[in-house]
Amino acid sequence: MKRLFPKPRRKTSRRVGSTSLPRPAAINHLEPGDNSSGKLASSGWTFNKTLSKLIRKNVLRFLDPERDISILKGSLRPGDVVHYVFDRHSTTNISENLHRLLPSVSPLKNRHYRLCAIVGNSGILLNSSCGSQIDSHDFVIRCNLAPVEEYADDVGHRTDLVTMNPSVVQRAFRDLVDDEWRRRFARRLASLSGSVLWIPAFMAKGGEERVEWALRLILRHAADVRTAFPSLRLLHAVRGYWLTNKVHIKRPTTGLLMYTMATRFCEEIHLYGFWPFSHDAAGKAVKYHYYDTLKYEYTSSSSPHSMPLEFRTLRALHHQGALRLHTGNCHAQPELPKESRNN
Repeated sequence: MKRLFPKPRRKTSRRVGSTSLPRPAAINHLEPGDNSSGKLASSGWTFNKTLSKLIRKNVLRFLDPERDISILKGSLRPGDVVHYVFDRHSTTNISENLHRLLPSVSPLKNRHYRLCAIVGNSGILLNSSCGSQIDSHDFVIRCNLAPVEEYADDVGHRTDLVTMNPSVVQRAFRDLVDDEWRRRFARRLASLSGSVLWIPAFMAKGGEERVEWALRLILRHAADVRTAFPSLRLLHAVRGYWLTNKVHIKRPTTGLLMYTMATRFCEEIHLYGFWPFSHDAAGKAVKYHYYDTLKYEYTSSSSPHSMPLEFRTLRALHHQGALRLHTGNCHAQPELPKESRNN
């Protein structure tokens, strides 16, 4: 079978800024598909350790997730001006609260995990019975502070890192408009129990008030979370990596960002809840998110994401053994290996 990432040619290079970088090999284009993925074989999948290492090596030519996962406290001072990633003409100032919550060292410094799970939010997870399998991983990443308690049988509850876009404060917690919603937010934070809370605070103008409201509650309740704020170069570096590999995304989704970063500190990566289609392979309707009533909007030309393209890319990597996509019922799949390395 043809490898997705053939060995790079030594003499080909790409210049980013002032640094000349060896160009990673291109991902082979996938055949245009319809709105289904086809079935992903749950048996017979074999982890391709060689390909996984090659992807990690190529990702590191564009970014270092250990460093880029968060801006560090020593690099900024309260009052410093920061330009937004998607609107360089707009700026914000580093607040006292945000500066207090910047980590002093990378939350993933010197970390390595043998088995990692990245949990997307597709309704494909409903009735999947994947909860216990997800929780058996050494490190579990979740997206956008998605609820877990009432869905634990399907999505698990273990959380080691969870992202929170500023829009989550509005969509899931009504902009913390009153004491009841502030209590709900505080309870959700308390349930994280020392997890990394990853807040992309500097992506686009418009979310600064929501970020500040959230930070005030984190400090007021002394929430047991380790906050992280991605570096200003992270998203463009991730996009550059995939574009160089012939995956022409507009803006990487949170899920693709997390996968790309996880290649740095995870040996074997399993993806759950990644399904950007309104129906499953059997034709059954699938909710956009497992926990709410949002509609599918990625097909709009105004959407910043290219979800079907991302999925086809991840599916190709699954078939090559670089990662494993779980899109069915986990009771029908073999158990994950028990041993782990976590140092």
